[in-house]
Amino acid sequence: MNNFSIQLLWWAVPVIVLLVAYKFVLRVFFGMVIVPDDRIGLVIKKYVLSGNKRLPDGRIIAINGEAGMQAKALAPGLYWGMWPWQYSVVMQPFVIIEQNKLGLVKAKDGASLDTGRVLGKPVECDKFQDATAFLDNGGQKGPQAAFLTPGSYRINAFLFDIEMVPITQIQENKVGIVTTLDGEPLGKGEIAGVSVAGHKNYQDPIAFINAGGMKGLQEDVILAGTYYLNPWFVVVEQVDMIYIPIGYVGVVNSFVGPEGKDTSGDSFKHGNIVKKGQKGVWDEPLDPGKHPVNIYTHAVEVVPTTNIVLNWANSRTEAHELDKNLCTITVRSSDGFTFNLDVSQIIHIPRNEAPKVIARFGNMRNLVSQVLEPTIANYFRNSAQKSDVIEFLANRVQRQDDAKGHISKVLSDYNVVGVDTLIGDIVPPEALMKTLTDRKLAEQEKITYEIQRNAQVERKEFESAKAGADMQPEVVKSTRQVEINTQLASSKVAIAKGEAESKTINAEADAKVKTINAKADAEVKTVNATADANATEVNGKAEAGKIKAIGLAEAEVTKQKTQAMGSEQYAIVRVAETLASNNIKLVPEILVSGKNGESGGGMIDALIGNEMLKKLQAENGKAKDQPKKKDDNNDNRTE
Repeated sequence: MNNFSIQLLWWAVPVIVLLVAYKFVLRVFFGMVIVPDDRIGLVIKKYVLSGNKRLPDGRIIAINGEAGMQAKALAPGLYWGMWPWQYSVVMQPFVIIEQNKLGLVKAKDGASLDTGRVLGKPVECDKFQDATAFLDNGGQKGPQAAFLTPGSYRINAFLFDIEMVPITQIQENKVGIVTTLDGEPLGKGEIAGVSVAGHKNYQDPIAFINAGGMKGLQEDVILAGTYYLNPWFVVVEQVDMIYIPIGYVGVVNSFVGPEGKDTSGDSFKHGNIVKKGQKGVWDEPLDPGKHPVNIYTHAVEVVPTTNIVLNWANSRTEAHELDKNLCTITVRSSDGFTFNLDVSQIIHIPRNEAPKVIARFGNMRNLVSQVLEPTIANYFRNSAQKSDVIEFLANRVQRQDDAKGHISKVLSDYNVVGVDTLIGDIVPPEALMKTLTDRKLAEQEKITYEIQRNAQVERKEFESAKAGADMQPEVVKSTRQVEINTQLASSKVAIAKGEAESKTINAEADAKVKTINAKADAEVKTVNATADANATEVNGKAEAGKIKAIGLAEAEVTKQKTQAMGSEQYAIVRVAETLASNNIKLVPEILVSGKNGESGGGMIDALIGNEMLKKLQAENGKAKDQPKKKDDNNDNRTE
């Protein structure tokens, strides 16, 4: 340690000793007390020098010089006469209430609370900084209705306890539902306190109480913002505002308010419709938007004013889910078949009729379950029992129109507009569907067979025409030959016969067409076979006609040649032609002459001889064949 430090120590120690001694001397001999600027001095009086002053029973704070904790505190400064053997001074820091905080005050001493009250009424006491004034002015013991806002306070901790709590903030799109813990009791049958004025949104509890405010749930709500609310006085619950979408209205059913006069008229027997602010269903619904509604004192039923589609189907539900519990309708027809059908009902609730609908049913789900579901289901069950399944399916459009008219009339009695009724998928019995399918297939097959039959008839006619066309060149050739050989007369005969044959063919074709029409249901193979047979027959007749025509033509030529040459000469020529074509010798090997060497037989004798020659040749050939057969037999045996 250097010399400077040693010297400083020698000077500092005496100074400190002198200061301590000075303070001790001043405190003891002069009663000096210094209260710092950031403190207050809480005084405890140990005894009283003269007289016998005692605190009244039940009191803990002295205000008239009694011994004990003193109500009057020492503010920052210098004080004399505060002898240490008589007074004890406790230095206490100021009470600082931070921003966004609230200071709740609880008095440890004072008058008793009024009967039925939970908060002490406010008195003039410089915001609890003057404890003497608080007690002198009748301040009450316990939680105080008044509170401390953000700031710095000289609070006597002997008398008051301070609790800091957050201030109340109501968020955007929220409302604060208030329940007061102090005030007048609610009237019989009431569920919420009526609205009173002057309490600044419950920030002034005594003003609320003095105005007749009631304890419990309050009808009024507080909106978004910051509030200095004493949590010993009110409890606030934040809930969302009531949101009414576009295309909807909110029907309000108020549980509070004065009894109102019914405005629905004598014809409406299902509840009272009252003016806004009265108890009951309000005649004026809430329009689309956000509304600060106390959900515990007012019920809001959101009612769509646009068209609503409800589906009676197992696999389809709309976004509103009002048809969530609806299912496919099962009906029974007059012929005993059970089948299912899907139905869609479109309804509309006018804005001015919405309060009546809610007054009657309470909510939209009750409307669906109590009216729409039984009305529509029973209508279609009754309708199905009046017809068979086939008729029901065939007259679907008419039944849909009838249902729309009937259901619209029923719904109008309930202040609901029936826009349309639509029949969706119909699922008839499987057995019946198979019968209908088989019947339809049979009808289509019949049409197919008819088309095929007509095709075969046309094919037959085509084949007949084709056959006639194929024979036509031969017929023409024969006809030309006949014309050449028989001249004009024979040509006319041939033409006449040709026309007759054509008529015969046409008649036969007409007969076959009638036969085919009578056998419309016959199989295609049978028709084809019949067509082929008919074509063959026609071809045969055509061939026969050709041969007949040629034969007649040749006969006519032969007749003319015979007349021209003479029958005997023509016969000789024909015999010669025949012999030549068959390689027969003109001079016979056997000559047959007439009687006594005469040639009276002529060619006749020659023919007779020729026939005899053929007979002899045949017998000679037979004789030659017999040994060969015998050899064959021998050969067979040898083998």
